[in-house]
Amino acid sequence: MKYYLIVGEASGDLHAAHLMAALKREDAQADFRFFGGDLMAAEGGTLVRHYRELAYMGFIPVLLHLRTIFANMRYCKEDIVAWKPDVVILVDYPGFNLKIARFLRRHTRIPVYYYISPKIWAWKEYRIKNIKRDVDELFSILPFEVEFFEQKHHYPIHYVGNPTVDEVAAFRASYRETREEFNRAHGLGGQDIIALLPGSRRQEIKDNLPRMIQAASSLTVTGYQLVVAGAPGIEPEYYRPYLAAGTDAKLLFGCTYPLLSHARVALVTSGTATLEAALFRVPQAVCYYMPMGKVVSLLKRCVLKVKYISLVNLIANREVVKELVADKMTVTLVNTELQSLLYDSAREDEMQQGYAEVLARLGEPGAPERAARRMVALLAKNQK
Repeated sequence: MKYYLIVGEASGDLHAAHLMAALKREDAQADFRFFGGDLMAAEGGTLVRHYRELAYMGFIPVLLHLRTIFANMRYCKEDIVAWKPDVVILVDYPGFNLKIARFLRRHTRIPVYYYISPKIWAWKEYRIKNIKRDVDELFSILPFEVEFFEQKHHYPIHYVGNPTVDEVAAFRASYRETREEFNRAHGLGGQDIIALLPGSRRQEIKDNLPRMIQAASSLTVTGYQLVVAGAPGIEPEYYRPYLAAGTDAKLLFGCTYPLLSHARVALVTSGTATLEAALFRVPQAVCYYMPMGKVVSLLKRCVLKVKYISLVNLIANREVVKELVADKMTVTLVNTELQSLLYDSAREDEMQQGYAEVLARLGEPGAPERAARRMVALLAKNQK
C-alpha cells in the first residue's frame, strides 16, 4: 500500500520513522512519500519537503513566512492528489495537518489517520469538531487522552502506547559507553553534567537558552559542566551568539540520549524532551520563557484547559517536576530549582517515585508496532 505521511518537526520525524519501519514489517509492499526529515528519509520512500521548511513558531515568524507556509500547503494538497495514496498519516503538527485533513475530506476519498493526536485537551478544544469530521482514525500515545476523547467527546480512538518508551528502551538496551568515554569522545571535562535542552525550534532556543546558561553558570565553579543538546535541523551557527565568550557551555549534536544517560540534572523545555528526561531518570526542571511573561501567565490561566504543560506532570496528574513557565522562568528561580535538584536528596527521591508512576501509566514498549498493525488491518478491512 501507499502511505503519505506529514510531519512538521524533529520529534515527529523520529516517531514517524519508527512507524514507517513498523509498517514495512506489516506490509511488505509499503511505499512511502512524505513531508518529513532525515530519519524518515533513511527508511526509504520520497522526501517531498523537509520539516525545516515548515517549522515556524510564534506570531511574528509565522506572519513573515505566510507565503512559504501557504505555498507548502498548496503543494502538499496537489502532491497527495497526484500520488493517490491509500492513506494519509498525519503526525502531530495540527495547524498544518488539520487543514490538510479538511481538504482531503472535501475533495477526495483518501482516508486520514492521525498518529500522535493534536493536543486539544490543552487548548483549542473546539478542534474536536474538525477531528470528528475529517479524521477517520486517531491513534493516541498519551493514556489520559482516552478519557478525553472517548468519554468527554464520544469519539473512539486507539491508544497504542508511547513511542518514546520504545525509543528510550531500545537505546538503553544497546548503549554501553561509560561517562568517562562519553566525556572523552566529546571533549568534555570530568565534572558532572548539567544538560540543557532548550527546544527544537529557533524561537524556543532564542528565548530559553541564554537564561538557562545564565542560571546554571554559577554551578560550573562548584564541580559541574554545562552541555547543550543541539536540535536536529538547527545549524550550529544559530547557537553561537548564545555560547559566546564568558560561557563554558559545550554544544553537542546527535547525542541527546547519550547526554541524558550521563547527565546529573537537566533543564528542559516543555515537549517530548521532558518525557525523555523522565525515562532516563534525570532530575529536571521544565523551563519555558515567553516575552511579556506576566501577561502570558494570565492568559494561560484563562486559555489552557490543563494544570500543567509538561508531559510528565500531565501523565502523573500531579506536579512531579517543577514548571518554570512565562513570568516564573527567571534566572533566580531556575538557579534555585537547580540547587534543590542537586543537593536535596529527599526532593530527588520524590521525583524518582513520580517517574516510576509515569512509566507504569505509559505501559510497555511496542507503540509503533501496535499502531502499524492496526493501521494495516483497518486499511485491509476498508478495501474489501
